[in-house]
Amino acid sequence: MPSFNYKVRSSTGEVITGIAEGADPEAVAAEFSAKGYIPVRIEERKAALKPSGLALFGRVKDEDIIVFSRQLATLIKAGISFLKGLDTLREQTSNRKLKAIIEEIRVEIERGSSFSEAISRFPKVFSPLYINMIKVGEESGVLDDILERLATLLEHERMTRAMIKAAMRYPLFVVFAITFAFFFLTAFVVPKFAALYHSSKVLLPLPTRILIFLNRAITGYWPFLGALMAGVFFLIRGYIKTPPGRWNWDRLKLKTPIIGPIVEKAVISRFARVFSTLYRSGIPMLHSLDIVSGTLGNVIMSRAVDIIKEDVREGKGLSEPMQKSGAFPPMVIQMVAVGEETGALDEMLTKVSDYYDLEVDYAIKNLSTTIEPVLIVLLAGAVLFLALGIFLPIWDMISVMKR
Repeated sequence: MPSFNYKVRSSTGEVITGIAEGADPEAVAAEFSAKGYIPVRIEERKAALKPSGLALFGRVKDEDIIVFSRQLATLIKAGISFLKGLDTLREQTSNRKLKAIIEEIRVEIERGSSFSEAISRFPKVFSPLYINMIKVGEESGVLDDILERLATLLEHERMTRAMIKAAMRYPLFVVFAITFAFFFLTAFVVPKFAALYHSSKVLLPLPTRILIFLNRAITGYWPFLGALMAGVFFLIRGYIKTPPGRWNWDRLKLKTPIIGPIVEKAVISRFARVFSTLYRSGIPMLHSLDIVSGTLGNVIMSRAVDIIKEDVREGKGLSEPMQKSGAFPPMVIQMVAVGEETGALDEMLTKVSDYYDLEVDYAIKNLSTTIEPVLIVLLAGAVLFLALGIFLPIWDMISVMKR
């Protein structure tokens, strides 16, 4: 039996909307009239869009969520009904998976779910931070403002990731070039010299013997070596997914020279910005800390926030537990203490985030310059090793021939 979206008016003038089933619009209208309601609009519901193969295997990018959030906020501010706004966004988006998700969200809302409940069905698209802030926006009646804040937060994180990727292009290119040159020389150049060295019966130096050994290993056992490297890769990947593995991996990222300070500053900036946004939105401090803990992307810092949350629950404030955790610099602790004393905690946290954003931006922009000496040493070492391995035997052969 088909379903219909209805809008009726009661005897007291109250407007009621919902979904009803019937043979046709006239039958549904007659049923409401019999109950004393005045039908205003009865229209057949559109069938929910079935995700295509491309939609099922597609991906919703951060850019799509940013545009979705800003456009929805604009439509709400313009006074357009929420369901009509979703229809507009569904028609405008070019991402097929997001189009299908918006349609499912609309169906869930028509069934009586809230917007936050509807998007919670898609945890891979909408993060816990997004869902919780939407819930607060619904409860406080400032959903458009919350959507704008979410879009700004997502834009900032996307720009940071883009800067890191841009800064890492040059170092990764150099490492790839060194690796390719090493394997090319080992696989194609060394064998020709190896035959020459073998016929001369000259005692080969250690670098040359290593190159010949690598050549034989690569050419003779490359399937085994490929399987071994793949096995090690998936073993490490599986270990990182375990709690101890994730802990050790995140600790390694914090302790790694050059990269570690950038990761630490980025995590502190994220903590300050997200916590400030949540606290300003009216979410209680304990609940804000709980949400922040799950959005930092580093289990060591998340554990520190969990410890802080337990102390805050006991009424110790925020700055004192932060100092006791040892995970935050003194400047951050002092700013938080001033914010607590003046009642401007969200403003102080925003300033902390802005400061560390500048630090991260500066470090990322100079990342290539900082890594360049390491790359030069690595490149020089690889070239020296290959040169010694190839030319030392030639010099020995020339010395033998002169005798």
